[in-house]
Amino acid sequence: MKYYSHGKLLLTGEYFVKIGAKAFALPSKFGQSLFYSSQREKYLLWESYDEKDNIWFKTKICCKNFNTIFSTNKKVSRTLLKILKTVRKLNPEFLALEGAKVKTKLEFNINWGLGSSSTLISNISEWADVDPYKLSEKTFGGSGYDIACAKSDKPLIYSFKKSTPKIVKYDFNPPFKDCLFFVYLNKKQNTRRELKRFMQMKKIPEFSCRQISSISKEIVNTRKLEDFEKLINEHEEITKRILNKKTIKDLFFSDFNGSIKSLGAWGGDFILATGDQNNKKYFYQKGFKIIFDYSDIII
Repeated sequence: MKYYSHGKLLLTGEYFVKIGAKAFALPSKFGQSLFYSSQREKYLLWESYDEKDNIWFKTKICCKNFNTIFSTNKKVSRTLLKILKTVRKLNPEFLALEGAKVKTKLEFNINWGLGSSSTLISNISEWADVDPYKLSEKTFGGSGYDIACAKSDKPLIYSFKKSTPKIVKYDFNPPFKDCLFFVYLNKKQNTRRELKRFMQMKKIPEFSCRQISSISKEIVNTRKLEDFEKLINEHEEITKRILNKKTIKDLFFSDFNGSIKSLGAWGGDFILATGDQNNKKYFYQKGFKIIFDYSDIII
């Protein structure tokens, strides 16, 4: 049996989606597969492979109580056990009568922040027949937009209020998409830590949440690059004010001749930038070699 989930990039609504704002999210062409087969022995044999088909994690787990018998990485094992034990609470029949062999396969570098955790949660949820949003909330937390992207075939506006996700899909195919590209900043950001800091801040003005939601809804209908850039610039300024942080452009790319939008938690993973081939060269010359055109990475 094979299960598959898409990765994600969050174009608008970072941080604010956690408190109910509408966010515009983009499912990626890169994802993660989970291959499952049952076995009589009541053990879970697990192997994880990276995008180059190299094994990066391996473990053997007792299915009775989900204790580790063997593992190549204790930290990853603890995370996997937490997921499995949570699944068992949501579905007591999960691996109760049999064992399993599982192989996971990533299509992207695990450090890129495209959703190695959310795609795993999505795949395990489908395999175990449990609610992926509940499993995500009880393990990694977050808003759930990445779970929505995992099974979506289109970009979407996502919001989460009163424990209920709301998803509206869009055919986002703007005339200027050839002027949009994504740059990896050569470091991974800890999203859960950054979200925790955000949630511990003073009360966020409702007006700011409404502004972010409005920008998300406007962006999906933009037809001109200058309108798109105006919206993402406004989004950066709102988030900058609330976080009391400088934008990525202010910090590192102040001389860049185009717009830059942070994606997800500020400070790492990918950014979106606008412009032509010369604008791409700007990042190459600064040492950022991982750059994707919009059509190369987004569904």
